[in-house]
Amino acid sequence: MSRRKSVLVLLLLAGAWGSPAQRAPGGPAGPSEFDAFYTLGPDSLPRDGVPKGQILGPFPLPSKAFPGVEHTYHVYVPAQYDGSRDMSLMVFNDGSVYLKADGLYRAQNVLDNLIFRGDIPEMIGAFIDPGVVAATKASIRAEEYDTLSDRYSKVIVDELMPVLYKDYKISRDPDRHGFAGWSSGAIAAFTVAWERPDQFHKVLNAIGTFVDLKGGYVYPEKIQASERKPIRIFMVDGRNDNRGLNDKGEYDPHRDWFMQNVRLKDALTQKGYDVNYSWGMGVHSHNMGGAMLPEMMRWLWRDQPVSVDPHDMVERSFRRKK
Repeated sequence: MSRRKSVLVLLLLAGAWGSPAQRAPGGPAGPSEFDAFYTLGPDSLPRDGVPKGQILGPFPLPSKAFPGVEHTYHVYVPAQYDGSRDMSLMVFNDGSVYLKADGLYRAQNVLDNLIFRGDIPEMIGAFIDPGVVAATKASIRAEEYDTLSDRYSKVIVDELMPVLYKDYKISRDPDRHGFAGWSSGAIAAFTVAWERPDQFHKVLNAIGTFVDLKGGYVYPEKIQASERKPIRIFMVDGRNDNRGLNDKGEYDPHRDWFMQNVRLKDALTQKGYDVNYSWGMGVHSHNMGGAMLPEMMRWLWRDQPVSVDPHDMVERSFRRKK
């Protein structure tokens, strides 16, 4: 196949899978041959016999933490939910990206399949999108996601979670609360857990912006200088993520996405955090994180209660619709 035809095929694949890979200085130009190897597995697709949860919303969420800003969110309610017992909670930044039915995460299918099989606990999913200024409809994603402060945590803990507690029976135990995000949404998820470990103990991070957008590269030093917090984290990034080289070939380590993710993993590991990670070949894109989402969720929630009683047929059965 000619190079021109190969590029055309990759462009068509990018269109079929969702948004194409993002390109920044230091990353490969054009469509990525690396990301073509990350494809969705069966746990990310609808499965016969698996009851489907509901996606409700979008719902508006006015913000006091960011006056004049409004968030919207969707809620995933598992088919097994009947309001009789506490659910776990998983929050997703950039929620619409995770919910896109033909996208690169297809989180509803992942939740349906893993809950049905008992791979993860029954849970409510909250999919929140970045804030938008009500008067201008301008997104404040960069400001709220990349800033190192407790401000965005107030959106989640003080504004979103009270609504979820009111509408659904959700556990108040932070061990049963997880947070996921990609790129700027990844550092935001980590920051919420860092600022509010009384609320979130589990974090999924993909291609996190722990770089000098708004000072995120300082986290390794903050981690080393602080008492260890009860946070469990799974990180993924690609060796071809943005590598801190500008178009003149000048290198800025504070803008090297992959290197800063490795620094963060090393700091967390040295401090004794519960860390898992995978370094792939991808660029700054969703492909690797989407393909790995089911396995990341299994690892993150691996300590759900289980029964070893051989007579416990509930434990050994699929979780069917109530």
